Amino acid sequence: MEELQCFDEARARRRGPDATEEDLAELRQEREAIEEAVRQLLLHIGEDPSREGLLKTPNRVARMYDELTVGYITDPVKIINSAMFEVDYSEMVVVKDIEYYSLCEHHLLPFFGSVHVAYIPNGLVVGLSKIPRMVDIFSRRLQVQERMTQQIANCLNQHLHPHGVAVVVEGTHMCSVMRGVRKANAKMVTSAVLGTFKEDAKARVEFMEHIRR
Repeated sequence: MEELQCFDEARARRRGPDATEEDLAELRQEREAIEEAVRQLLLHIGEDPSREGLLKTPNRVARMYDELTVGYITDPVKIINSAMFEVDYSEMVVVKDIEYYSLCEHHLLPFFGSVHVAYIPNGLVVGLSKIPRMVDIFSRRLQVQERMTQQIANCLNQHLHPHGVAVVVEGTHMCSVMRGVRKANAKMVTSAVLGTFKEDAKARVEFMEHIRR
């Protein structure tokens, strides 16, 4: 399953409290390699990496990518399994307007916007905070919006086993705002519907009405 393959257990261990001396040495090597790559990039675009304003830039960029790609070292299954509860409730649950920030894997430029998630429980619900955290896990990676949308839906579906899942993602992509076609007002909307939401038009309409309010 794609979202599980994206979880890098070895990298997670190197950054965790149980890291060994060998793990920490590998982590230092990773960061030094990123820093050197940034220095080379600065040189090849005509800059001077040794000037005052850029002297610490390689280190800052390396640390920034640790933060922006933290989704690779966070296991979504653990997040969901830590807060699943048996509840006698079978109506729609909607969590909307979840902010996200991600990096386009084609240009390494940001895309960002809102995620709206709904599911119809089948005996189990998940803690409210876990859905935004799951969105963070899948967005804090190199991504394309279409895949991220599907990953969020699939992860909920596989571990909650609800009657249905629906996800809508809205995104502004800097790769088409500050370069290329340069259309600042263009937004991309993607959706994934499973189970009842795929089979029942009324359920889809109700979901859309919730997120438009």
